Amino acid sequence: MIKTLTVIASLAASTTFAAADDLKLAVTTSFENAGLADVLLPQIKADLDLDVQLLVVGTGQAIRLGEAGDVDAILVHSRKAEEAFLAAGYGTHRREIMYNDFVVIGPKADPAGIADDGSVIEAMQDIAEAKPAFVSRGDDSGTHKAELAVWASAGLDAAGFGDWYNAVGAGMGAALNTAAGMDAYILSDRASWLKFGNKAGLALLYSSDPALFNQYAFLPVNPAKHPHVKNDLVLQLEDWLVSDTAKDLINGYTIGGETLFVFNANAE
Repeated sequence: MIKTLTVIASLAASTTFAAADDLKLAVTTSFENAGLADVLLPQIKADLDLDVQLLVVGTGQAIRLGEAGDVDAILVHSRKAEEAFLAAGYGTHRREIMYNDFVVIGPKADPAGIADDGSVIEAMQDIAEAKPAFVSRGDDSGTHKAELAVWASAGLDAAGFGDWYNAVGAGMGAALNTAAGMDAYILSDRASWLKFGNKAGLALLYSSDPALFNQYAFLPVNPAKHPHVKNDLVLQLEDWLVSDTAKDLINGYTIGGETLFVFNANAE
């Protein structure tokens, strides 16, 4: 019995020694919905022997997870919220990784007439005037924050909108599904829209305004605030995310010939 237990203990120790390291990364639903994780994570495992456990939430929730020390790092897309996270000492630094853009999706018939508008401000004003069904993430995500900022830039406050404005409190994929079911307008990131399979009667109606630029950034949680976080592993992951390998995978990820993200990390 003693010999058997010794062998089992030895095997367990061996297995533990051989196991890959792991860390927790909070990411946005738009990042996950776009399918990029399925491209990046296997290569990270192959190159670093690192298992990255994703917690897929909106940017606001990702930041709160970082503040609580429930994750080791966050990958989000709301610069104002990211800078507040750093200013409060919850993160060590901010590293830009890639970008895409937000787009306005709506019914192919375009009852608000936004397709030929000259700016996203004009488009949002036209939607508010026509009052067609509009779906909002309503979840404090980066996309939701961007939507509210665009309404504000147009001189409008979503809090005062009527029944035509539907805040669903859901991730990007679920919000797009709701919009498809309602034949409604919605602000989406381009990658999630391209990946989305249930487009129904919706179409991309407005894009390319500089105000719709959508930057993704990586922020390690501060070990001075939360000593248990795996900062060494986080820095290894960060180095990989700004590497030529990551650049090639991110820039090479396409759907229907369209690029979903553009790598723009700077070497430090």
